[in-house]
Amino acid sequence: MKSHVISFIGCIAYLTGLAQEPVAFKEFTQVVPGSSHQFKMVPINGGSFTIGTRSTEPNHQPNEGPQKTVQIAPFWIGAFEVSRDAFDVFYKDENTSQNSKVDAVTRPSPQYIDLSLGMGKEGGFPVNSLSQHGALMYCRWLYDKTGVFYRLPTEAEWEYACRAGSTTPWNFGNNAAELGKYAWFKNNSDNKFHKSGEKLPNAWGLYDMLGNVSEWTLDHYDASAFAKRVDKALDSVPAPTPGRYPKVTKGGGFTDAPELLRSGARVPSDPSWNRRDPQIPKSKWWLTEASFVGFRLVRPQQQPDREAVNQFFKTYLGN
Repeated sequence: MKSHVISFIGCIAYLTGLAQEPVAFKEFTQVVPGSSHQFKMVPINGGSFTIGTRSTEPNHQPNEGPQKTVQIAPFWIGAFEVSRDAFDVFYKDENTSQNSKVDAVTRPSPQYIDLSLGMGKEGGFPVNSLSQHGALMYCRWLYDKTGVFYRLPTEAEWEYACRAGSTTPWNFGNNAAELGKYAWFKNNSDNKFHKSGEKLPNAWGLYDMLGNVSEWTLDHYDASAFAKRVDKALDSVPAPTPGRYPKVTKGGGFTDAPELLRSGARVPSDPSWNRRDPQIPKSKWWLTEASFVGFRLVRPQQQPDREAVNQFFKTYLGN
């Protein structure tokens, strides 16, 4: 255990250092290798913000406080949730082993059933029903193909980008009646997710941060996490915690009520999200009851070197 902790601390040390030539910190489009698909990455300037929610917010939960100030380093984040189109390039890449236990980069096993449940696949719908492991392996595959380090956002990075400078319960203000302009949720989704980008973006040009599908972060869920944060400290990549559950998801999904779409709301993943999976052991890729879960990519402005990237994926993916 001690050597494991030391190795991850070493990984974080690499991750905080610049290992490649700097690139212009502006919006860019990444082509998904081997396809005509692409995704847009939006630059998010570093700064500080107050994470969590005030006790006066609607349906505030005790595990969302106490509030702390967090310093955030610059990063890019996807303007949209990762699409099924972009993910399928990885899923169908015959040059990458499928569901391998020995390869560093491996693609998902086949879905037990159509986990989009008829809501939509090609043409701009978000990928759904995917585990945190599957999302991280997609990041690893992208690194293998592009040499660019993409990962899931930390919980703090996600909330900072979602708030876009706001301090209100939702990133557009205090009035839940306005939510339908910005999000697909329980009241307007017709019980299904929709194509990305059909609602208004937040102030920093990010679409569907609220609603549609909730999004994975890197963080393990801890109800007392905010109390343990050091006030005004720089956010960092969290050390992974053994076990698949619970991890923090953010933003709420198409089945959720307005209070779960608040910028500060945090929802833990749960084994019930994969209850119907008949496999033994259950799939590490797919979640049969989590059609409401997807993910969004982050690219740190300061890119780590190859050794650090490999250590990151080895630590998080276990190979």
